[in-house]
Amino acid sequence: MNASPTNQVPHVVIVGGGFGGLETAQRLRKSNVRVTIVDRHNYHLFQPLLYQVATGGLSPANIATPLRSIVRKQTNCDVLLAEVTDFDVAGQRLIFADGELNYDHLVLAAGATHSYFGHDEWQEFAPGLKSIGDAAEIRRRIYLAFEAAERETDSARRKARLTFVIVGGGPTGVELAGALSEIAHHTLKHDFRHIKPEEARIMIVEAAPHVLAHYPEDLCKRAADKIREFGIEVHTHTKVTEITADAVHLSGPDGDTVVATMTVLWGAGVKANPLGQKLASAIGIDTDRGGRLPVNSSCQIEGQDRIFVIGDIASFTDSDGKSLPGLASVAIQQGRYVAKVISRLASGQSIDEPFQYTDRGTMATIGRAAAVALIGNRRFDGLFAWLLWLFVHLMLIVQFQNRLLILVQWAWNYVTFNRSNRIITGEQPAQLVSPTNERTSRRHAG
Repeated sequence: MNASPTNQVPHVVIVGGGFGGLETAQRLRKSNVRVTIVDRHNYHLFQPLLYQVATGGLSPANIATPLRSIVRKQTNCDVLLAEVTDFDVAGQRLIFADGELNYDHLVLAAGATHSYFGHDEWQEFAPGLKSIGDAAEIRRRIYLAFEAAERETDSARRKARLTFVIVGGGPTGVELAGALSEIAHHTLKHDFRHIKPEEARIMIVEAAPHVLAHYPEDLCKRAADKIREFGIEVHTHTKVTEITADAVHLSGPDGDTVVATMTVLWGAGVKANPLGQKLASAIGIDTDRGGRLPVNSSCQIEGQDRIFVIGDIASFTDSDGKSLPGLASVAIQQGRYVAKVISRLASGQSIDEPFQYTDRGTMATIGRAAAVALIGNRRFDGLFAWLLWLFVHLMLIVQFQNRLLILVQWAWNYVTFNRSNRIITGEQPAQLVSPTNERTSRRHAG
């Protein structure tokens, strides 16, 4: 493998300031390279806690840290706020909407987005959760549902407004459902005069046999039992066949059913950032079904020794023939490895060993004092797993200031059940101010 010319400092361009991209940049701080992080947002987002922003437990500033602040002491690192639109592989250039940038080494760490399995028209009615904008939209829909139900005089429509359907029983879906249960049964319990929020119907719809299906079966069953204790319905072996503005069509063991609801939240699938497909087209290769780019044991695209792909946008197969999951720990370890490889190449050395992922365990929270964790062969659930989840997530937060703020907020929320960030922003749908609403008409008349 050819090393970079010794008469100039190699320019490493990293697309994406998430877990993998940021880890790569920081690990290159002592290397003889120039680093540029390119992202269309000016912050690093701690995605595992997005659901808490979406349900009003945390504010966006708690889980987002400005990229420039993170690398301000790293003199060999720059940050560009720009959107990549294409790649010139032969010329080693990134194409922006408003310019271009040359690179010696490219690290693509652009992450993933929602997958609606060929039904992108459902996105209008069932927002996913991958960005701060998504979280704000979900928060808006959740709290608007209770506000609209308060004004609704028709019992059937009121029931529909208080029905929440979460599509997908993975960590995101389970976390959203648990938070929704707490909102309905505790946070909003005494806030309304004409409805009982605790009567809200919360459903998880999962096509697989179990929720949290990538965990061992016994943990899945324990998780499902705890979810049901929170008053949440669990519908496994059930697929969504249609989503409209006021209903979800389901196909399950008992046949086809239609659930009247105006709040559907999507946590069923992800696909790689569209930049993966653009790079694949520029190189002349194919992505996998999820839009991910195939990489070799050095996290490089085969035949392109200056292009590295890591994180959710990479399709990496380990020595056992298994694809690595889309976890933050995978992206971080790959970022660490790629930084080491680039450092060696910059100093005229070759790649000495392939990337090997070390599985340090996975965990998911279900609700208050309830979680599941799998660490090696050891399995935990309940309060201990929840405390472990809290500790690990706090330690992964980038800035100490954010850790402290989140810890204080969590402690306050735990004691009071309060979610102080349950503000409604954005446009309110027209049906909330319908002139046919009798309760509203009577109030205005009086």
